[in-house]
Amino acid sequence: MGTRAGGRRTGPKCIAIVGPFASGKTTLLEAILARTGAIPRQNPVSSGSTVSDHSPEARAHAMSVEATFATTEFMGEQLTFVDCPGSIEFSFEAEPVLAACDIAVVVAEADEKKIPALQLIMRKLDDLGVPRILFLNKVDKAIAGVRDTLKMLQPTSAAPLLLRQIPLRKDNVVIGSIDLALERAYIYREYAESQVAEIPTDDKARELEARFSMLETLADHDDQLMEQLLEEIEPPKDAVFDDLSADLRAGAVTPVLIGTAEKGNGVLRLLKAIRHDAPDVEATRKRLGVPDGNQTVVQVMKTIHTAHGGKLSVSRVLSGQIADAAELYLSNGETAKISGIYKMLGKDQSKLVAAKAGDTVALGKLDEVKTGQTLSSAKGGMKPLLTLAPPQPVFAFALRPKERKDEVKMSAAIQRLAEEDPSLTLRHNQDSAETVLSGHGEMHLRVVRERLEGKNQIPVEGHAPAVPYRETIRKTVQQRGRHKKQSGGHGQFGDVVIEIKPLPRGSGFQFSDTITGGVVPKTYIQSVETGVRDYLKSGPLGFPVVDVAVNLSDGSYHAVDSSDMAFQMAAKLAMKEGMAACSPVLLEPVMKVEIVTPSEATSKIIALIPQRRGQILGYDARPDWPGWDVVEATMPQAEIGDLIIELRSATAGVASYRCAFDHMAELTGRLADEAMNTNGKAA
Repeated sequence: MGTRAGGRRTGPKCIAIVGPFASGKTTLLEAILARTGAIPRQNPVSSGSTVSDHSPEARAHAMSVEATFATTEFMGEQLTFVDCPGSIEFSFEAEPVLAACDIAVVVAEADEKKIPALQLIMRKLDDLGVPRILFLNKVDKAIAGVRDTLKMLQPTSAAPLLLRQIPLRKDNVVIGSIDLALERAYIYREYAESQVAEIPTDDKARELEARFSMLETLADHDDQLMEQLLEEIEPPKDAVFDDLSADLRAGAVTPVLIGTAEKGNGVLRLLKAIRHDAPDVEATRKRLGVPDGNQTVVQVMKTIHTAHGGKLSVSRVLSGQIADAAELYLSNGETAKISGIYKMLGKDQSKLVAAKAGDTVALGKLDEVKTGQTLSSAKGGMKPLLTLAPPQPVFAFALRPKERKDEVKMSAAIQRLAEEDPSLTLRHNQDSAETVLSGHGEMHLRVVRERLEGKNQIPVEGHAPAVPYRETIRKTVQQRGRHKKQSGGHGQFGDVVIEIKPLPRGSGFQFSDTITGGVVPKTYIQSVETGVRDYLKSGPLGFPVVDVAVNLSDGSYHAVDSSDMAFQMAAKLAMKEGMAACSPVLLEPVMKVEIVTPSEATSKIIALIPQRRGQILGYDARPDWPGWDVVEATMPQAEIGDLIIELRSATAGVASYRCAFDHMAELTGRLADEAMNTNGKAA
């Protein structure tokens, strides 16, 4: 025992700070930067002047809306911390960060309502294989005991939550902590290093019990420690620290440290645990499958467009080293030339000459490089280490500039925003001629709109995207259409008789002809079909027509005056008059919806589905997700636009859904009238 961890890992480290919304992540980063001397003092989040609050949107909404990087030094070692947003709407920011970091600090508190959000974060860390320390924040305000809190939080973690500290209380007020590994007490001092003290006699029994529980958990992975505990032999402290390091790095345990970030309490012990126990870039290389060799490998974690410095690609150097003006290869074999290397501290950058393995730096003006890509010195590039797969968008709005002259400018600005946030989706809807922006919630897209109007100075208008209604018919009708025009010289003549009949739902459009005797020459039959198809783009109700069959059965022509255009016009006239007599009916798209929700909110979700004209198909436990359910339903697309707002409201911000087109259904009555007034010919 004592050699499992192989000693302390030195060199630059990258640490992600993650946790549920409002758990204190930004406050913790401020406390860390103040304690390490990177900033002169710790600024409260309410001041709007923290390192992570450098964007107007973050300040306006009092929440982190993007990953913030800050590099500092502690006891001679370089540490880069990344403050990741806590809201599920901005959670995709953490994906490329977590992949390339060495360890995560999960900030949590004794709040039962935040357990589902914490579970989402812990599950992501498990999927990526990232070791983590849990920092139990706000212990000065917690009513429940620390060990009771851990019992509450344990279902969120696949690995045992290993308590390394217990609170030290006086008159029911937390005044410090007791470190179970060091067997030493620390008296908190606001915004200053804690004072070392002897463990009070009244707390000794409590400390021994908690320490034994910690050692029992460590003994699950150390047979020698197990023997010592059975024989009541006190294990050496260095061996205990070795076990703590080894089990953390292996992901076998999640050590739990306590403190109050707002007052800077517990921050120094956290920093020392990171310095001593955290893995380094070598372990991250192995986790990502970086091939052995002497090549330089760089993983891009975030893209930033600055006002004056242009594009920055914040990246982790996984192996080798890079210098300014160096050329690296993308995975597709293209080259990218570095123009500037910078150390990050929020919005501030300081220029570097070079960067080595382990460093997290911003690389300047890699215009062709995107977030999540892998760069290397290997000629022709190497296989990407990460595949970014954003979750399906759950909220959208149609966007247009208030002034037409800004259309090109808006398009370029949105492309830059999508580079910074790959979870944004932009598409042009040809049916409605709308530019539709999709994302992961109402707040997500609100921030995008604020950036367009603030950072890019483009006033925009947004509204709910048009629903792709269709129309069909219920009756079969035969109709003649004749186009005849005489205007001197050659006239225009086309005459057709068509039969229009409904088809089963989902059949689309079918065209046929039963012309005999050449009453409509074959050269014009295609023109008739073209005219019919052109009319079907907008039927009598104002929407594209589907599930209709048209047969050309009769007609006549003129040897001189007939033409392709004349027969197209004749076909359109026949369709216009015939379709109105076919009992047209509106169709709306109905989607298959799969909602994931904490089990405690399932009844609320089931209750709201019928309110949106949905039909519940069933619900069941979410596989391998204790405490979560999956609810399946069908729901009209018109009812899904703002569904996510209600889902998140009912589940403390964590529910989500996936949907896919299922079928078209008839829509009649008041709802059909409203749809036509908004989108159809009645408008």
